[in-house]
Amino acid sequence: MLTTLRIKNLALVPDLTLELQPGCNVITGETGAGKSIIIGALNLVLGERADRSLIRTGSDNCSVEAAFDVTELHVNQRGTPASGTARRGSDLKHARPEAGAPSQLGKFLEENGLEPCEANQLVLKRTFTAGGTNRQFVNGSATTLNVLAAIGEWLVDMHGPHDHQSLLHPAKQLAILDAFGNLEKERAAFGGLVQRRAVLESEKSALVVDEKTYAQQLDLLRFQVNEISSARLQPGEDEGVEEKFQRASNAAKLLQLSRGALDMLDGNDPSLLTQAGAVGRTLQELRRVDAGADALVELHGQAASALRELQSELSRYAEKVDVDPAQLQQLEERLDLLHSLKRKYGATLAEVIAFGDDAKRKLENLEQRDGELTRLNAELEKLDAELLRAGKELSAKRRKIIPQLAKAVGKQLDDLGFKQSKFDVGITTLRWGEAPDEPSSLHFAVPKPARGDARPTNSTGFDEIEFQFAPNPGEPAKPLRAIASSGEMARVMLALKTVLAVEDEIPVLIFDEVDANIGGETANAVGEKMKQIAARRQVLCITHLPQVAAPADAHYVVTKQIKDGRTISGIELLGKKERVTELARMLGGQSDAARKHAEALLNG
Repeated sequence: MLTTLRIKNLALVPDLTLELQPGCNVITGETGAGKSIIIGALNLVLGERADRSLIRTGSDNCSVEAAFDVTELHVNQRGTPASGTARRGSDLKHARPEAGAPSQLGKFLEENGLEPCEANQLVLKRTFTAGGTNRQFVNGSATTLNVLAAIGEWLVDMHGPHDHQSLLHPAKQLAILDAFGNLEKERAAFGGLVQRRAVLESEKSALVVDEKTYAQQLDLLRFQVNEISSARLQPGEDEGVEEKFQRASNAAKLLQLSRGALDMLDGNDPSLLTQAGAVGRTLQELRRVDAGADALVELHGQAASALRELQSELSRYAEKVDVDPAQLQQLEERLDLLHSLKRKYGATLAEVIAFGDDAKRKLENLEQRDGELTRLNAELEKLDAELLRAGKELSAKRRKIIPQLAKAVGKQLDDLGFKQSKFDVGITTLRWGEAPDEPSSLHFAVPKPARGDARPTNSTGFDEIEFQFAPNPGEPAKPLRAIASSGEMARVMLALKTVLAVEDEIPVLIFDEVDANIGGETANAVGEKMKQIAARRQVLCITHLPQVAAPADAHYVVTKQIKDGRTISGIELLGKKERVTELARMLGGQSDAARKHAEALLNG
C-alpha cells in the first residue's frame, strides 16, 4: 500500500506530506483546490513524463517521493506489473514464488542493481529541474526512468482520464480472463511449449543453408582437415626442423672447416700436437734443472689433453656431417609446409593443431546434417501437435468462461447505473487448418496456412481478446479503449475491479472521475463498490459526491489559501466532525438538513 506521498514545489504545492491509510481513502475539495495535483504527483513518481511548467513559480526544482509498504507483494505476489509493462520494458515472469523464496519484486530490484526493501518499505523518488535535469531513485539508488515506470506499473493502477490504465491493454485483458477462469496453469504450459519450439527452431536454423553454401562449407572443411591431419604435426616440431635444415644446407662448408681444423691439430707438419709434444719435452728439462717448474709441466699436460680431446670431438663432428642433397630437399619441403600451415591457421603449431580439431568437429556436424535435421523436424512435428492440442483446449476453456465474466461484470454495471448496457468479450482465435466455428457472439479468424508456414509464437495461446462495451441500448458494442466518456470508462473499470479484486494483485487502485454524470442510488453503489474493493486493496478516490466519500475509511480534503500573496494548496485528514462538515458542503451547504444528511451517510 501507499503509505506516504511527499510533494515539493509542484504547481500550487510548496511542501506537502500525505499519510495514507489502509482501505478506502477519498479526497475531496472545491473545484480548483488542487486535487489533480495529487494525481499528477503520483504520475510523476510512477515514471510519467515531466512537464517542467509545473515547477512552482520561484523554484528551480521539484520533487515527489512515495513510500510503499510492500509486505503483501513479498508474501503473496505471483506475477508482474500490469500489461502496461510491455510498453515499459519489464521482463518479469508470471510465477508464484515458493515459500521462503525471494519475491519477484526483490529479484527485480537485485537484477537492476537497486537496494533491497528494508522492513518491507519501498521508496520511490523523482526530481527534475527547470534546467532539464531529471533524476529518479529507488530505495536511494539512482535508476532509469524505465525501471521506475516498470515498478510503478507493478504498484499502482489508475482509473480515469489518465494513461495509467492497464486494463485497457488486450494482453492484460487476456490475463484477466485467464485469472477469472483459473487458467494460469494451462497458459503457463502452453508458454513452455512455445519456448521449447523456439529452441528447436534455432537449432534447425543453424543447420539449414542453401545447397551451394552447404557444399562450399563441406569442401572447405574437408580440405582444411585433410591438410592439417596429413601433416602429422607435433607441437614444437618446427624448431627442430629449422635447426636440421640449417645444418644440412651448410654441410659442405662444415665438413671443410672441421677437416681443416683437424689437419692443423694433427695432419700438417709441424702440427699443433707435434709442437705441443716438443714444448712438453722442453719443460721436462726445465723441471730437472729447477724443481719449482712443476706447475708449468702440469699446465702443459692439461693443455695437451685439451688439444687431444678437441681432436677427438672434431673427428666425431666431421663424421656426422652428411652432404646429402636428397635429405636437404626433404628438410626444406617440410619446413616450407610448416610455415605455410602457420600462415593459414595459426601463429604456432599448437594453434594449427587446435584449428584442425575444431574444423574436424564442424565437419562431423555438417556431414550429419541430414540426420540431425530429420530428428529436429520430427521433434517439431510432435511439438506442433502438442501446441495445437494445448491451444485448442485453452481456447475452448476461454470461450466457456467468457459468458461468465460478461455476466458478472454486467451485474456490477447494472448496480452502477448502466441498467441496459452490454459488456462482452470479443475473441479472435487462430487455429491451424480447421474450419471456423459458428461465430454466435464470438468472432473467429481461422487462416489455413500452407505446409511449412510459420507457426504462432505468442506464448499466451492462439487467442486475442478485446473487452467490448455498449453503454446505451441499440448501440453496437465497441472496444473498451474506444469509449469516449471518462466517466463511463471509470465505472466499467470499477465493475471489472469489483469482479476481479481477488485475482488482480496490484496493491493500490486510484479512481478519478468515477462519479462523473451519476448521482442518487448509482452514486451510493459506486461508493459501496469501492468499499468492497478496499477490503482487499488500498483504494484512493478523488470524488465530488458525498455518497462516494461517505463509506470511505479515511477522508482527506484539499484546500486552497493565500499566504504571503501566494496561492497554496494543502491537504488534511478529517476527523468525524470535520467529515460531517465536508459532506454537508458537498451536499450544498451547512444547513441543519445538510448536516443531518451528512451524518446519516456516515452512519450508513
